[in-house]
Amino acid sequence: MFKPIYLLFFCLFSVLAHTQTASNTAFETQQDSIKKSLFIKQLGNGFLPTKYFNFDLRYLVKFNQHEGFRTGLGGVTNNAFSKKYRLNGYLVYGFADQRFKYSIGGGFRIAHKTNTWLNLSYTDDLQETGSTKFLTDKRFFQFFEPRLLNIDLFHKHITQAISLEHRLFSKLLTETQFAVSAIEPTYNYSFYINDKIHNVYDLSALKIAFQWSPFSNFEYSEKGLKETKKGFPKFTLQYTKNFKDVFKSDFAFSKVDFRTIYQTGTKDNIASEVILVSGIANGNTPLTHLYHAYPNNINKQQILQRFSVAGLNSFETMFFNEFFSDKFTTIQFKQYLKPFEITERYKPQLVLITRYAIGTMKNIDRHLNMSFDTLDHGYTESGFEINKLLFGFGLSFTYRYGAYHLAQVEDNVALKFTFNVTL
Repeated sequence: MFKPIYLLFFCLFSVLAHTQTASNTAFETQQDSIKKSLFIKQLGNGFLPTKYFNFDLRYLVKFNQHEGFRTGLGGVTNNAFSKKYRLNGYLVYGFADQRFKYSIGGGFRIAHKTNTWLNLSYTDDLQETGSTKFLTDKRFFQFFEPRLLNIDLFHKHITQAISLEHRLFSKLLTETQFAVSAIEPTYNYSFYINDKIHNVYDLSALKIAFQWSPFSNFEYSEKGLKETKKGFPKFTLQYTKNFKDVFKSDFAFSKVDFRTIYQTGTKDNIASEVILVSGIANGNTPLTHLYHAYPNNINKQQILQRFSVAGLNSFETMFFNEFFSDKFTTIQFKQYLKPFEITERYKPQLVLITRYAIGTMKNIDRHLNMSFDTLDHGYTESGFEINKLLFGFGLSFTYRYGAYHLAQVEDNVALKFTFNVTL
């Protein structure tokens, strides 16, 4: 008489068990999908995540004219290691200069909501002469850095630094750094000041940087503040003050660097982009810490010998080490046209480009053993890119005209590959 009841309970148990199994399977599938999505996102940001440590893909393989192939390993601890403390570093080797470079550092979080970190670091590496790094550009990753291939003007630096990262409010990020550096150019250069020639020198610099994104939207989560909507324009401002006789520093100078980026639309459709960069250096500033305009043309005679890969925001017809400035401004305009829908997946895109640079320099005679021009009369180039023709590769054509137009027509032309890939 109890068999029907037993049968009913058995059926109910089977249904519940099947429902629970299906629910667990769906949950596991969802978790796997989330993990896969996070992994791809980390990879797109240049990290290979492991349990406690994320390997930094920027240090795996690079190439430039001074080091040749440069390879190594680097990374940073993640939240599974600690949410309050972090360790970071890298070790690389250049096969042409036969020299190891490295950095080791760490930090601890003072406040979670404002993402306030106090950091310490020791670095022995190279930096491109005339380049400017904004402290707030903490993370910029490309699978392939085309402009790096052609750079030959580097200076060695051994830098000890202490910095404080702090978000004043959601749309304003700040970082302050004090660093002591020993500088040694890898090329034949001397800085003549106060009747003394400096082949190597020490610097002690305080930097304060601000990154303001007034039209972006941010949200707080367990992992911190996240930008949910990118708004434009974005503004970055950095002030540098180098002190003489502080920790044996040789010179006194100051710098103000500014950048703004404005973009409408999306790059994979119809978009306009304007980038303005400006810098002013006052005082006894060596060439290593002055400005170039991000040139990307190899110093060779024939067009085919100069055939390389175009950079993202560089002057493709401007030769390396051709111009230096202590005051400069560049403005770049790009117009992304609607992609050509040849097939569902094959959609090449035409981009129209115009770039302009102007600058000047006082006391050029202080910079010994270097021959270069200034940008007093304004430098102009225009051209186009056809991107995503094959496996992320495309073609770029740029022409140099105006005040710095060269006598040989072919010397004003830059024909190059482009490379665009996203995850």
